Amino acid sequence: MPTLAISVKDLSKKYESGYAVSHANFEVPLGTICGFVGPNGAGKTTTIRMLLGLISPTGGTAEILGESINHPEKYLSQVGAMIEGPAFYPALSGAQNLKVLATLGGFPIERVDELIKTVGLDGRGHSKYKTYSLGMKQRLGIAAALLPNPRILILDEPTNGLDPEGIQEVRDLLKKLASQGTTVFVSSHLLSELELISEYIVMLRKGEVVFAGPLQDLMLSQQPVILVKTEKLVDLQRIIEIARADGHSATIRSEVAHIEGPENWAGVLNKKAFEAGIVITQLSPQLPNLEETFFEMTGDQR
Repeated sequence: MPTLAISVKDLSKKYESGYAVSHANFEVPLGTICGFVGPNGAGKTTTIRMLLGLISPTGGTAEILGESINHPEKYLSQVGAMIEGPAFYPALSGAQNLKVLATLGGFPIERVDELIKTVGLDGRGHSKYKTYSLGMKQRLGIAAALLPNPRILILDEPTNGLDPEGIQEVRDLLKKLASQGTTVFVSSHLLSELELISEYIVMLRKGEVVFAGPLQDLMLSQQPVILVKTEKLVDLQRIIEIARADGHSATIRSEVAHIEGPENWAGVLNKKAFEAGIVITQLSPQLPNLEETFFEMTGDQR
């Protein structure tokens, strides 16, 4: 029995314009939630399409449940997937839509009622799809992906466009599925959400893997960060210059200076800013979160 849900080795996809995915290597253990992150255009969807056998790689290989992606027929029956949003018949109910898909896919119709409950749509299963909120539509899409009773669930941006309540509903559902033994491989640009649920992280930048492994290992490898706001926006650049003069890496994102450095250096910075006539309105040392780490490792500035 394989111990890995997904194993990717030197996987590449090249188009005329260049590599969409370049020599990617990562592993996803069975029974875990793995977050798949990267800026838009980093190659996440291309990778997922190769894993599902929808497009062929230019080079390298990958295995799903121990089977090569060159033979998707050997593993697709154990994989559920939702990419680029679910598509259903608006005039049919949620349950009717799932029954149509179950019939077409040769899955037991009896699973429909069970899945309606699993994704938290009990009481609304007989309502027409067109009356569903966006969060309900996404959850029905996940129910459709679960029809094969898959060992692996692959989701591409499942919380796209959802409000905070809808995001939490999907988050809770994925945690529940993982607790029942389903391996969840989920791409998202909502890094704070992935940080809450993921045990493993695969991070892409311009088609290349910049980190793959346990989330805890990634976070422990990062430098503490000091967040700084100033009374006058023009003073932020002066703060950056002070930090860099002391040998600290520093950038400005969303009108906040992000300075790599130990907590005790915050006092030094405060003193130097005061001496330079700069009024600091926020000085917050903290360990970096996934979003901070992501921007640092991908070079994606905001």
